[in-house]
Amino acid sequence: MLQLKQISSNKSFGGSQKVFSHFSKVLSCDMNFAIFLPSEDVNQKYPVLYYLSGLTCNELNCVQKCGFQKYAAENGIIVVCPDTSPRNIEGLDTSAFSWDFGYGAGFYVDATIDLYKKNFRMYSYVTTELIEMINSNFPAIPGKQSVTGHSMGGHGALICALKNPGLYQSVSAFAPISNPVNCPWGHKAFKGFLGPDESTWKAYDATELVSKYKGPPLELFIDQGSEDQFLKENQLLPNNLVEAAKKVQMPLIYKLRDGYDHSYFFMSTFISEHFAYHAKFLK
Repeated sequence: MLQLKQISSNKSFGGSQKVFSHFSKVLSCDMNFAIFLPSEDVNQKYPVLYYLSGLTCNELNCVQKCGFQKYAAENGIIVVCPDTSPRNIEGLDTSAFSWDFGYGAGFYVDATIDLYKKNFRMYSYVTTELIEMINSNFPAIPGKQSVTGHSMGGHGALICALKNPGLYQSVSAFAPISNPVNCPWGHKAFKGFLGPDESTWKAYDATELVSKYKGPPLELFIDQGSEDQFLKENQLLPNNLVEAAKKVQMPLIYKLRDGYDHSYFFMSTFISEHFAYHAKFLK
């Protein structure tokens, strides 16, 4: 049992929406995460859906804007929302940080650049320490977990599933950064965290990873708004992922939602479909 500090707790749809802080050994700093528990029955265990947020976000964005609690309660699923990066690291030079690099923008990679490699290890935090902590401290069913996310978090969800065959029962993503080695956001983040050798960036790119996937059958579920400004600016590149999956015959559901943008209005409209989708694999 890790020492967790409860920050808040609110009753919601018969369950509890809570926020905790803890010290992360992987990130060498304090971290916050939000967790929705479908009921207060301590004898009941549930599968878990991990939700990874996007640029500038923290553990509260999805909790407050997405409206997922109703569907989590109906399907009996715990939902865990970690922060998007380590924060408030003593002595760290943050002069290179901006809204799309650094705090709030960890990109779910394990940094290899000396300046960041001690703390910016969000990939390992999400796929190891966070899961172990949830399984040890909450009524989670070990091994029954799925992952989803939005934008940078959609990128995170996809790579976490593709790099860890069998760890997650299912994966979905809202407007994910699907091919970061070929977009401005990805170039900036990967160069900053991983260095100038672009060959190392492919290890964190879903479009590159689909051809290397070997493991239990995995289907990718991508939701995308047609009026997403970042789709039009070639930051997301979902068609590259669709084509890569088609080449290796990896199942992929791609839903292009007419008229929707990149916001939580888009996500909240279709979040019920994602819970129904993950429930098929988790129950």
